[in-house]
Amino acid sequence: MIAALRHLLVLGSLAMTTSAAAQATSAFATTLDAHWDFDKPAVSEQRFRDELAKWPANSIEAQEVRTQVARSLGLQRKFDAANALLDGVEASLEKLPAHVRVRYLLERGRTLNSSGAPQRAVPLFSDALKLAERDKDEYYAVDAAHMLGIATPPSERLGWDLKALALAEAATDPRARGWRASLYNNIGWATFDNGDPKAALDFWEKALSARETMGNAASTRVAKWTVARGYRAVGRLDDAEAIQKALLAELDRIGETDGYVYEELAEIALAQGESKAARPWAAKAHAALKDDPHLAANEAPRLARLAAIAAGNSPAPAKP
Repeated sequence: MIAALRHLLVLGSLAMTTSAAAQATSAFATTLDAHWDFDKPAVSEQRFRDELAKWPANSIEAQEVRTQVARSLGLQRKFDAANALLDGVEASLEKLPAHVRVRYLLERGRTLNSSGAPQRAVPLFSDALKLAERDKDEYYAVDAAHMLGIATPPSERLGWDLKALALAEAATDPRARGWRASLYNNIGWATFDNGDPKAALDFWEKALSARETMGNAASTRVAKWTVARGYRAVGRLDDAEAIQKALLAELDRIGETDGYVYEELAEIALAQGESKAARPWAAKAHAALKDDPHLAANEAPRLARLAAIAAGNSPAPAKP
């Protein structure tokens, strides 16, 4: 059914909207997205369900909210429930404005990508990008291009990341321009995966600068972790260790833990030739991360490596 609707979604006639209507759509989307806590998808799900209860069942607003309930379910790996909810949105797509169709396509694509079917997700992200660009829906055009940078084959990802960055930099919508920090991060990882850690570090340092300007402490911590990962990759082990230990102290102050910080401290210690010092960090990392469903589904060797380090075994050399 999804494939059958592609012609309708991308090439079908779009109703003309007034400037006031477009502004109202943007305002609702901004308010809706403020409900997100991506680190706590179950909490986000409840927020969206509370929002859903405020709207008539068949209203445009309710259908847009359902796309975000579906996304929160997908982040919890409840893919059947997410798809069932999106099936309900899909049934009325031809009556919905382009903006909601874009959001449907994005969330159906994300659900497919996260459940292990990126090849099925790519056409949906492509359709979302075409429709968002045609409707001048800047924020979600960048979102669609950035998802193509995640779901396409590795050789294509950097090109899509750069396309998303160009859209963000050309946008007049401040929210769309706000994508730049995430995109610098993604471009850094694509560059890193292409074998150029020095260039990746340059992008990650730009991402950190952008995050610091935006003022979100949690996102800034992630950006600092990533810069430290870049330092390890280029051999600046003391700098990498200093950042990770500063992050550890910050997390201790706010009563939080992060298995990825422990993991990096283990890897840094190994790179310094201190295998004994690496063991307790690896044990803490494994304990913190072993029940992470994403890692279990997609990066089991990473967890096995941590277990081996913790046990004092000799794992294969780490990626620089």
